[in-house]
Amino acid sequence: MDKFIIHGGAALAGTVRVSGSKNAALPILMASILNGSTSVIKNAPDVWDVDTTLRLLRQLGAQAERGEDGAIRIDTEELNHLEAPYDLVKTMRASVLTLGPLLARFNQAKVSLPGGCAIGARPVDQHLKGMSELGAEIVLAHGYIKARAPRRLRGARIVFDTPTVGGTENVLMAAVLARGITVLQNCAREPEVCDLANALNAMGAKISGIGTTDLIIEGVDELKPLDWSIIPDRIEAGTLIAAAAVTGGDVTLEDCRPEMLTAMVKKVSEMGVLIEETPKGVRVRRPGALKANSLTTGPYPGFPTDMQAQLMALMTVAEGQSTATETIFENRFMHVGELQRMGADIRLEGKTAVVRGVPKLQGASVMATDLRASACLVLAGLVAEDSTEISRIYHLDRGYERLEEKLRDLGAAVERIKE
Repeated sequence: MDKFIIHGGAALAGTVRVSGSKNAALPILMASILNGSTSVIKNAPDVWDVDTTLRLLRQLGAQAERGEDGAIRIDTEELNHLEAPYDLVKTMRASVLTLGPLLARFNQAKVSLPGGCAIGARPVDQHLKGMSELGAEIVLAHGYIKARAPRRLRGARIVFDTPTVGGTENVLMAAVLARGITVLQNCAREPEVCDLANALNAMGAKISGIGTTDLIIEGVDELKPLDWSIIPDRIEAGTLIAAAAVTGGDVTLEDCRPEMLTAMVKKVSEMGVLIEETPKGVRVRRPGALKANSLTTGPYPGFPTDMQAQLMALMTVAEGQSTATETIFENRFMHVGELQRMGADIRLEGKTAVVRGVPKLQGASVMATDLRASACLVLAGLVAEDSTEISRIYHLDRGYERLEEKLRDLGAAVERIKE
């Protein structure tokens, strides 16, 4: 497994481009199942989770390749294998998003229960509730979801018990080919959900209410090929903003949409960081010391759980006492012990981490435990004294496109060591 060696202390400076959104690309790639033709997906990031998705689509019988121009072309005409197996699904929970498209197009599907980052329970009960209310017969057996709709899915009014990104996406993809009208209520409103809905409309779906908690879908008989460009990755953008902030740097992010990062930008600005919109993105500067602040994660447009760990890296060297309260996942403080190894002063009190800033972090050998915890440790390493060794960075490769190269281009001393 590869690892990073980081020599901290450099203030980042320069310009960096934000890659396409991993969390938007995965469901849109799955949506290609819905039509039996060739779709073209542009601006999908070159990360492991996208590679896993392409392998899964091939396993189902599709032809899926990334061309020299970076665009991904997916031909699902000959797709005929309706099972998403455990050996692929266990590495990426987004694989469960094959359930809705397979069920909508073929009236049946068999999908392994998902895996992914070890950040707590992320049940698929809302996915299954939605499919059932659309008329699917669901059986859970031997670690698999078996679904069938012998008389085609039919429209229904579905109220999610809680906003769920994956559940909204999965049921939305199933509903676009269902007979009649479907109303989804208490939907997730994340930009990635909106990008999927807009992409489906580009295929000929009839979805209204995009960006609100209520989506109305008028089912259609078929969809046309998709030609779509993925939105920029707001979590990568937030991570790069945090990198500039923690090092006291001056960085311009191109292809960054600050309107998708309102809660993040607000918190970082309150910590003493200047964030200015530019014609192509944003400029991030930190003229003085970081100030303590507090956050509570929540569904969009609240503070994203995927940025909690990165903001905690800033809190460790901010003046005063900060708090981070996690309301989405019950096990998303796995980075705390590793930060403590680097000299951070953090105390856990249930769902809240109390962080008292220290003058300096010290380099240490640490281990990445999940995707966003990996990014947190990279940020800590950028500002720590001496060198930091981060092992198990395959977690990072799941969702960040060549992050070490982007940081090196900004002046960071980051080296990937292959083992």
